[in-house]
Amino acid sequence: MLKDKFERNHDYLRISITDKCNLRCTYCNPVDLPKGFFAGHNRMTADEIEKVASVFVEQGIKKIRLTGGEPLVRKDVKDIIERLSKFPIELAITTNGVFVHEFIDIFKSVGLRSINVSIDSLKKDRYFSITGRDEFERVRENIDLLLENDFFVKVNLVAMKGINEDEIPDFVAWTKDQPLHVRFIEFMPFAGNAWSGDKIISYKEILDLIASRFSFEKLADDLHDTAKKYFVPGYKGTFAVISSMTQPFCGECNRLRLTTDGKMKNCLFSKKETDILGALRAGEDILPLIRACVWEKEKMLGGQFTPSIDKINASDIQNRSMIDIGG
Repeated sequence: MLKDKFERNHDYLRISITDKCNLRCTYCNPVDLPKGFFAGHNRMTADEIEKVASVFVEQGIKKIRLTGGEPLVRKDVKDIIERLSKFPIELAITTNGVFVHEFIDIFKSVGLRSINVSIDSLKKDRYFSITGRDEFERVRENIDLLLENDFFVKVNLVAMKGINEDEIPDFVAWTKDQPLHVRFIEFMPFAGNAWSGDKIISYKEILDLIASRFSFEKLADDLHDTAKKYFVPGYKGTFAVISSMTQPFCGECNRLRLTTDGKMKNCLFSKKETDILGALRAGEDILPLIRACVWEKEKMLGGQFTPSIDKINASDIQNRSMIDIGG
């Protein structure tokens, strides 16, 4: 069991298998993405991902989620999925949905049933302005395809003031006839994403916007949930808020992260990283490094800031861009 000094057990690993993406969402990518940004990175091979994952699984990891960038742009992603599906874990994936139709058969064959799809607007022109790509129709079609094939589908959207807050009730309306699980994510600060506190739509503000159109009820949250869950009575789906900034859920956090270049992060906001891949390639035992990284985890938000939004100076936060960490 991987336990930190605050007695938190960690059994959930998120592995970023690529830092490349076919979309250009500003909250994830640096605003001015430099030419050659993705070049020269020392990425884990499929063999290395499997080897590292096996050590984590031996230490009690029960769930692995593949992230990116966009994981489905990696050429050997099918091989990686097949390798990881052989472990006694729940395997899941987060995707922007563009290429889902090309991979639905492999998802079925390995029993991968939980898929998170990111879509930040239900308006085609606004989707284009957020992502920089004309893929709205394809993503909507692929969400429908997943639902038709009985996948457990979560829809992720980053709620941003002045961008898409007017659509929050529309996303809830989407859950009326579809068994979707919509999750509103508070806008978080990462390197180069032009974050500021006045762009955040808080947990409370999100619920207030929804309450302007719907009566809803609270669902019970599981111990390690990052999302605070709700439903509208009579609707097939649910909605939730991931309140990372205004009401963080660090107290029962069970998540660890591995970047595509093999660095371990014990928190999304941790400034320190542990070089697992370098040790593996040097023939070293990586387990002591993993245990030490977990033990050193800060109590809250990587030890870099507090939930007092007006006191956060994004330029003081030492971290990578979101696309470089893994969603």
